Amino acid sequence: MSYLDIVLEGTILNGGEKEYTLSDFKGSNVILYFYPKDNTSGCTSEANSFNEITLPDNTIIIGVSPDSIKSHKKFAEKYGLKFLLLSDPEHKLADAFSVWGEKSMYGKKYFGIVRSTFILDKDGNITKEWRKVKVNGHAAEVISHIE
Repeated sequence: MSYLDIVLEGTILNGGEKEYTLSDFKGSNVILYFYPKDNTSGCTSEANSFNEITLPDNTIIIGVSPDSIKSHKKFAEKYGLKFLLLSDPEHKLADAFSVWGEKSMYGKKYFGIVRSTFILDKDGNITKEWRKVKVNGHAAEVISHIE
């Protein structure tokens, strides 16, 4: 199975819930970003930065984390997010993009999302990727790489 065919549940601010695959977005440029957790400082800052950028025509943003749809809805509503958030609790998509990995905080090791961003072209091919992202200035850098 291709990463384009992995089915995840998603939510957007002005819509309900729906299942999506990345192949649903063929024909558009996709900024696909993986983040660890809704409503944490870094993830909120990153989401707000992506929410504020002006997108070229035929470009969409999709955020992915292991959080539930319920959590995504609250997060999107609280910050007025205008893009799709996908729930990946079993980290199927995260595994496919190799962004689920070992992390460390205060000497304690655990597994989670390694903050990463990918640009997919209109055919679903990865044209650019960033791994172990630092949030400040990242959204502006990403948008500068959309053709």
